[in-house]
Amino acid sequence: MQELKRQRRPRREFDREEGVAKAQALFHRHGFDGVGVAALTEALDIHPPSFYAAYGSKAGLFERTLERYVAEQGLPLSEIFSDDRSLGEAITHLFIAAADQYSRDACCPGCFVTEGARAADPDARAVALKIGQQMIEAIHVAIANHAPDQADKLTDFVVTTLRGFSAAAYAGLQAERLLAVARYSGELLAKELDSTGR
Repeated sequence: MQELKRQRRPRREFDREEGVAKAQALFHRHGFDGVGVAALTEALDIHPPSFYAAYGSKAGLFERTLERYVAEQGLPLSEIFSDDRSLGEAITHLFIAAADQYSRDACCPGCFVTEGARAADPDARAVALKIGQQMIEAIHVAIANHAPDQADKLTDFVVTTLRGFSAAAYAGLQAERLLAVARYSGELLAKELDSTGR
């Protein structure tokens, strides 16, 4: 009997966007420095030459994952800083929304962009800082629409507070405790702004 040759099934075409989604989860969970190219190619089920052809470099893929995170999970500033909210109410809402997002997924806690900026690799850190700066500028614009004379000071306060929320979530602070801190922080700032007529 003639031995039948096994027919090789055609390899499924690689989906680059699906690869970005898988890499995002790995980078967010373990950090840029904690994920090697070998782990990425295994998770994406591609060979190294295909990996570099698709994304250019590990840092290039990291940038794609950060952009995806911002596009899909970025806080809706235009909605939060709506005209029907005072500045204090808007910032309180922002704090609560951020704390909820940062603590929602126990496997990927914190703000991916903020935690990504802690990378030891200079290229990865530069990418995360660049995208983070875009987010800071968007917050500055939203605040300036309500209080242009205090926009710099309040933006620094808000961004520093959000980074603290991210660090706390990443360190494992329970969601209900982080949300309580977010509400309290927002209420304290709102009282201060109300006292100055903002």
